[in-house]
Parts: sequence; C-alpha cells; structure tokens
Amino acid sequence: MAQRDGMAQGEQRPGREGRGGGEREGGGGGGSGDWQRDVLRELGQRAAPARSAGEPTLRLVHSARPEPRQPEPEPTPPTGHRRPEPHPTPPVERRQPDPGAAPPADPRTPAPVPPAGPRRPSPAPESASAVPAPESVPTVDPRLAIALGRPRHGDSLGRRTGRSLRGLASSVSQDVAEQTRLAEELQQPVTTGRIIAVTSIRGGVGKSTVAALLGRAFNHYRHDPVLTLEADAALGTLAVRMGAESVRWSCVDLARILTPAMQLTDVTGYLVPVSDGGWLLPASQGRVGAPLDVPTYRRVTLALRRYFAVTVVDCETLPGEVARTAMDTAHARVIVAPTTAEGVGGTRQVLDWLAGLPHSALATTVVALTANTPDTRLDVKTATAHLKETGATVVVLPYDRHLAGGGPIRTDLLGRTTRDAALGLAAEAMRRAVRVR
Repeated sequence: MAQRDGMAQGEQRPGREGRGGGEREGGGGGGSGDWQRDVLRELGQRAAPARSAGEPTLRLVHSARPEPRQPEPEPTPPTGHRRPEPHPTPPVERRQPDPGAAPPADPRTPAPVPPAGPRRPSPAPESASAVPAPESVPTVDPRLAIALGRPRHGDSLGRRTGRSLRGLASSVSQDVAEQTRLAEELQQPVTTGRIIAVTSIRGGVGKSTVAALLGRAFNHYRHDPVLTLEADAALGTLAVRMGAESVRWSCVDLARILTPAMQLTDVTGYLVPVSDGGWLLPASQGRVGAPLDVPTYRRVTLALRRYFAVTVVDCETLPGEVARTAMDTAHARVIVAPTTAEGVGGTRQVLDWLAGLPHSALATTVVALTANTPDTRLDVKTATAHLKETGATVVVLPYDRHLAGGGPIRTDLLGRTTRDAALGLAAEAMRRAVRVR
C-alpha cells in the first residue's frame, strides 16, 4: 500500500514535493527531465517509512465500467537499467454502502454484457400453404372447344358497308368528340376502390355478358388495376365471356388466404389475367360446389378494393342474399332487364325497392335493357319510358350477333351500335360510382 501511495505522488509533477522535500521539476542527479530514472529511484525505495497523516493523498475515483484504452508501446529503458514493473492499480475510493441498495460492482471487473440472442421475427401473414392449392380446370371442355366454329361479327356485311358509305359524307369530328367524352368519363380518378354491382331478376338475360362488357371497357381505358369478380356460384359463364382458358383459385378459396399484409403482386398471383390487361376472380371452377355466402363476399370485396381502382361484380340474381348485399353496398348498380313484358315489369319492382332504401340507391342505378333476339314483340321506346318513370337511367343494348353466339367476347367483333352502347353504359356507371363518397 505504501508503494502505491508513492507511485501516486511520484506522478504529480512538475511543482509537487517528493519524499526528500526537494522539487521534482529539475529531476535531480540524472539528466534533466529523466522521468525514467525518477521512477526507478522511487521503485527502489521499498523500505520507506509509512506516510504521516498530514501528507496529502491522491485518490482516483473510477466509473463502474472504465472505457477500454489502447495499449501504448513501452519505451526502451537505457542501457544498464532494468525494465520498470507495471504500474499497480491505484486505490479506489470506497463509500459506505446503502443498506437498501444493491452492492456496487467492482470497477476492475467489466459489467456483464447480456448475450445477443436470436432476433424475434415479426409475425408473418397467414401462409397459403395451409390451404391446398386447387387444380387448374379449363373453362370449356376440350371436346367442345374443338367443335366451336368461327366467331361472327356483330354487324352483317351489308350493314358495315352501308355505315362505311355514310361515314364518307358525315362529319368525323362529331364521332371523335363523343369518343373523347366517353373516354374522359371512364378515366375519372378515384380516391378509393369503386365497386359496380351487376345483377338481374332472373338468369339467361345477359347479366354476365353485361359484366364482361363493363370489365373490358374499364380494362381498355383505365391505366390502374381493374378487377372483374364473379359472385354467382351457380355455374356462371363470366370466365368464358372474359376469355379465360382455365381457372384455378375461386372467390371462396381466396377468402381464406387474404391478409392485410399482402401486396398487389401477391394478390394477382391468385387471379386470372385477362388479355386486355385486367384480372378475373371466378366464383367456382365450373363445378357445383358450396355457394358463396354473405360473409365471404364482404371479406373479399373489402380486402380487394384496396388494390383495384374499379371492381365489376357479377352478382347472383335477385332476390338472393348476396345480390341484395351487393346492391346495398356497391357504389353503383347495373340491373340487366330483358326486352320482354315480364322482364320490364319485374325490373320496375326492383327499382321501386331501391327507391325505398335509406340511402336512396336509385340515384346510383342504371338499367341495361338487352335484346337476345333481333325480333322483339315489345316496343323498346315504351319499355324505356316505363322504367324511366322511377328516375333511373336506361341504356339500350341492341341485338348483336357476336354476343348471341356465346364464347369469349372480342371487342373488335362487336357491332358499332353495341360498342357505343357498352361504352355509354360503362360511363354512366362510372359517373355514379365516383359521385358516392
């Protein structure tokens, strides 16, 4: 202990008193400023008397965890002198421990560092491996596909020729202005995904055909993602009309996989890409299976509207529960009515029901009056006026040979009147869908 105190005082220079009472500044005896000789001299005085109580004592207080220092190179001692021993550790000031406090840590012992354990991974979304991947099923039986003939054009050759001759004498600027107006209506920006529901009062009136026409119109004119969703599990034909060769994942399958952490690229891996740029989600694989219920429909539509600007839903016929839910929650509605007396009468009853809803769904409803035969017994103007009495907008889709033949819809083979009517119907539905906040 006397040796440590001597070392602590020997390092206090210049201006500090040594053991002999002289000044250390000059070094005394040896060369001027020879600090190594002073150290050796002090180390040799091991038998020095104990320090009196009046002498000052240098006490160093270290932190509980000293900072690591880089070792300095040791100087080479002069010839004839022995190497100095390492500096002993100076005394540490000890304080009276608090009875209620934890014992202090030894300053010479570094504090234990907790081992770096494996990083806990963030909770991953539900994997699709839990759901067995269904097999890909063709939309049309291969034995029937080879029997399909060549698709026909919507207009006959004579009608196309007459229209071309009339176009030479008419003004082209009017047609260009109308096409520009329709394109602007279809390309309206949206803040959130818009859902357009398509339904009818009975099957076989062209409901899936109208939904496919709307989906293809939005796919062609919009630059953001568009989805055509089939919510009719009763062996619907939307996949065939959209030109899909095969289907795999259905709406029910996707409802068990969707999670909020999924990105657009993850979702589209379960959808069917359409030739004109959109996507398709069928309701089934062309087989009779479990029907689509309301909770599944709500979950799928609420989850997918985050990724797609426009979603066209091909609903089941009224008054099914899914159809009623879709009509009540959609931003715009399209009711397909056949050009028959009973069809127009039933559609009028649906319009009256929509007018009685609390949020006035009639203002966002459009009626598509379709013709499945070139010879209709009901006057189209009278039927249109009867439906317009409720305040709904009516768009007439005329008879088209290409649509009547079934199979995939090719927009280049549609009749001129049918193409313009389909674009007008899509523009009316989009205008009403954007209006709803």
